[in-house]
Amino acid sequence: MKGRIVVARGRHPATRYLEALAPYDVTASELVAGTPEAALAVEAPAAALAGATGLLLPGGGDIDPRHYGENWVHPRVSIDPERDALEIAMARWAIAADLPVLGICRGIQVLSVAAGGGLWQDIPAQYPSALTHQEPAADRDRSALLHAVGVLAGSQTRRLIGGPSVAVNSIHHQAVRRVPRGWRVAALAPDGVVEAIECPGRRFALGVQWHPEELVRDDPAARALFEAFCSVAAWRPGR
Repeated sequence: MKGRIVVARGRHPATRYLEALAPYDVTASELVAGTPEAALAVEAPAAALAGATGLLLPGGGDIDPRHYGENWVHPRVSIDPERDALEIAMARWAIAADLPVLGICRGIQVLSVAAGGGLWQDIPAQYPSALTHQEPAADRDRSALLHAVGVLAGSQTRRLIGGPSVAVNSIHHQAVRRVPRGWRVAALAPDGVVEAIECPGRRFALGVQWHPEELVRDDPAARALFEAFCSVAAWRPGR
């Protein structure tokens, strides 16, 4: 029997993520914020993830800052309360249950917030010396490599990517500001913005700030992330 990865997402289709999972020994099912199934999942995440062997948290909009202890909201922040509730509940349960989880862009931020970390609400406003991490929407090519990131020695991310740096696409105005207890930084942009986090001791708990699903056709490092995640998620006791 194949592994089963749940993709918890907002209202926009997760086509690219599903395509990136397709070559591997897993099936994917979607849990969409705002549906009756998602509302039930928030109340009973264990039941919603029963039989799942992995959780993928894709990119998208912003997380309500109140989830990480801030009472003000930057004007650029766009909030979807139903998506926040769904993904944070799924992430918390997955982390506690040691269910393999991969977070991408918004997904790394969900992992941070679910585990007790915090975010930059708007990098240009709060970290003015930072690089450009998000091109204007009119000019945006989601596969364009915008800058390099340094991948830390000794990290799982370094083992997967296979080198000390990798060029990434970058489509975000938020990022992890406070790394949760028990987690560690695995990659940094040249300006110090966190680009990957992971939780040592878990089978697979990793988030990246870039979009490897847009790069898998031509980028071995992007494929390596999905291959490793799916390999762990495809394993079942006794197989």
